[in-house]
Amino acid sequence: MSEIDEKVFAEDAADYLPVFSRYKIVLDHGEGAYAYDVDGNKYLDFLGGIAVNVLGHAYAPLVEAISRQAGKMIHCSNLYYTETQADAAAKLVKLSGLDRAFFGNSGAEANEGAIKVARKYAHSLDPEKSQIITALGSFHGRTIATLTATGQPHYHEGFGPLPAGFDYVPYNDIDALAQMMSEKTCAVMLETIQGEGGVYTPAPGYLEQVRALCNKYHALLIFDEIQAGIGRSGKFFAYEKYGVKPDIVTLAKGLAGGVPIGAFITTEEAAAAMKPGDHGTTFGGNPLACAAANVVLDTVPQPAFLKHVEKVGSYFKAQLLSLQQKYPALIKEVRGTGLILGAELTRPGRDIVNDVLAKGAIINCTAGNVLRFIPPLIITEQQVDDVLAKLDDVLPKYC
Repeated sequence: MSEIDEKVFAEDAADYLPVFSRYKIVLDHGEGAYAYDVDGNKYLDFLGGIAVNVLGHAYAPLVEAISRQAGKMIHCSNLYYTETQADAAAKLVKLSGLDRAFFGNSGAEANEGAIKVARKYAHSLDPEKSQIITALGSFHGRTIATLTATGQPHYHEGFGPLPAGFDYVPYNDIDALAQMMSEKTCAVMLETIQGEGGVYTPAPGYLEQVRALCNKYHALLIFDEIQAGIGRSGKFFAYEKYGVKPDIVTLAKGLAGGVPIGAFITTEEAAAAMKPGDHGTTFGGNPLACAAANVVLDTVPQPAFLKHVEKVGSYFKAQLLSLQQKYPALIKEVRGTGLILGAELTRPGRDIVNDVLAKGAIINCTAGNVLRFIPPLIITEQQVDDVLAKLDDVLPKYC
């Protein structure tokens, strides 16, 4: 352990709010799909800042756009127009097929905005139309409202009383949703692909049936694509993969390649319920964040880029399935699509993550026992092989 490591660990222990269970390395810089710590050790990064660094580390056009914009103007109030924000909103509207975009600072803020729009729209139809239904195992954020929307009770402990009006059903259970919905349902809010909950994809026909129920009860369909969007599924929006269009979609994480940003995009009908003063943000959609977002929005939707994600993702999943065949007592199931993949284990996964880290690769465990892979979208098949070789070296210890 270097002096820098010791200094950082000590300062963090003394001064930082103890809400993270961190791994014992101090990262310093990155290049492409690799990250380096302060001691010069190199790591193949298959976490990507938790699905954020979609273009990898130090992607030159992104660095140049951020630097150029920082030299002009980093921030100005949303009381004024900026070209970078207008351009980014126009690109999101065109890509989504929806009508109005709004920028915030994070995924939680994007989901808060979506909840507000849904409630305001529903209240214009019926003041008592307020129920929002989400899925068990979901994760929508850590603010009080998005925490409540998150269908994992352990996240709620100690933060009550929580806001009223949220109910939960099992993901992929259309009968449970049908029984829960009524004319008082304001919205159904789902992750198109569940990420934090363990990398679950929708069953065939499920999202189409959800859409039909929302139409029946005049409820809005909100897709949270904070983790599954921005090309991660092999389509820019994951809902494109399943042929179902929402009324509102939320984005964050990879939208600006690492610069903090969030966004929601909505239909004109829902947006019309919002008036000046109904919502706002100080930092959301500032020129710097939108300059970064425009690089991502000009790069990721390109057909060749998305084809690469689909190709490498299919290869990666096939190799994970081969690993499952090799270790059937340890790997219970392989799930996901594109470059959002998970391997469910029959035991907790944190020690495996630590052992893979010691071999020079950054992976992740979510839901306690699911190894999750959400790397930069630029990774290669060779890099997939490198990570899985390190994992293969580690797994026999746990069989």
